[in-house]
Amino acid sequence: MQQNHKKALQDPIFKILSDAASGLALESYVIGGFVRDYILDRGTHKDIDIVSIGSGIALAEKVASMLPGNPKISIFKNFGTAMLRHHDMELEFVGARKESYQRDSRKPIVEDGTLKEDQERRDFTINALALSLNKENFGDLLDPFEGVLDLDKKIIRTPLEPCVTYSDDPLRMMRAIRFATQLNFEIELRSLQAITENKERIKIISAERTVDELHKIMACEKPSIGFSLLHNTGLLDYILPELTALEGIEEVEGQRHKDNFWHTLEVVDNIAQTTDDLWLRWAALLHDIGKAPTKKFSKKVGWTFHGHEFVGSKMVYKLFKRLRMPLNDKMKFVQKMVLMSSRPIVLAEDFATDSAVRRLVFDAGDYVEDLITLCEADITTKNPRKQKKYKNNFKLVRAKIVEVEERDHIRNFQPPVSGEEIIKTFNLKPSKEIGIIKAAIKEAILEGEIPNEYQSAYEYMLELGKNMGLSIINEKKR
Repeated sequence: MQQNHKKALQDPIFKILSDAASGLALESYVIGGFVRDYILDRGTHKDIDIVSIGSGIALAEKVASMLPGNPKISIFKNFGTAMLRHHDMELEFVGARKESYQRDSRKPIVEDGTLKEDQERRDFTINALALSLNKENFGDLLDPFEGVLDLDKKIIRTPLEPCVTYSDDPLRMMRAIRFATQLNFEIELRSLQAITENKERIKIISAERTVDELHKIMACEKPSIGFSLLHNTGLLDYILPELTALEGIEEVEGQRHKDNFWHTLEVVDNIAQTTDDLWLRWAALLHDIGKAPTKKFSKKVGWTFHGHEFVGSKMVYKLFKRLRMPLNDKMKFVQKMVLMSSRPIVLAEDFATDSAVRRLVFDAGDYVEDLITLCEADITTKNPRKQKKYKNNFKLVRAKIVEVEERDHIRNFQPPVSGEEIIKTFNLKPSKEIGIIKAAIKEAILEGEIPNEYQSAYEYMLELGKNMGLSIINEKKR
């Protein structure tokens, strides 16, 4: 029996779409994510894909003429698609088509096709579901590949032979893993094997497209699902080899180190529970990448990763550049988090002195709370006593940061005494003495020797100048 889902098409826009299609005598259907998410009851999908047996562009133009304000249409003639916005919805129109591919490209050779041929070219059965917009069967579900059954079983499966689907368009391998992560579905075994067999094909996909899927995986409730699948299929070796280099446990003379790859995935899952900030999640993913190139063993101390934070922060730039990610303040933020990722841990393990907290706030600036959040996520010990102890210690560090910041105002520190005033006071020309005095004042404030306020800093400056043998030319009256 044909399932009917008129309820999914209650918004007035679907009546307009149906009337426009009828006026042009075009068979038309809503297809893809909107239908999938309606059946999964995942809320209203604002991106609506409409496929017509004929010209999608003609249908878009007809719909626009029937909408108030006659909205502007974006037409992509090369692809035979058109797009328009209506309220908070984005409608994309395309003519039904069949596709064939050449080995060295994911750009298909496109021909007009039937609805079934259009559904066959879709990436997954759950995205090939279509609802009729035609008057005679409005709301009927067309499901030739049992996509509804796959939704029920929580399975990601391709309409056609998976090796063909993934080889034709290797980005679908990333999409399979992304949907598995977003929906908490399993990838069908044949499909998973096909991804492994075709993993090398990912090299023909642009970095931008790959990163777009990585961002979506990173934004999921449990990103480790996606990164585990990327790793197990071998895709991660081509995309983020810096991560896979962390895998493995070595043992020398009975001494072992933890597996930093699987630890990293735990950290990413931990941070995903506390923040939606994409770039802080990236910082969690990359916080230990410097450990692979810095790993050493010595009989005295065992395994060490000296300077891994510094090395890792340098690697962030190269990684972002290779993946064509932004080399702006987002990249600098991730670099800073990686560089400073161990600093609060040292404070949490020991008694946090005012001086140490002042230096942390000075160096981290506005990002100090993000840094603590990252370090809290880095607690992956399975020992309940240790976990409780570390978490309590971080609470103390957070409280100390608030206390020190309220008193000393170190965040985004500006020297109370400017270089110009030092020059004027001692009648100096630009010279190293100015830098020495400024650095000494900053150190005195961070060490708590003087408060972070003008008068104390000014008096300290006079004392420094005197000890350096400088003549005071312009002393302010106190």
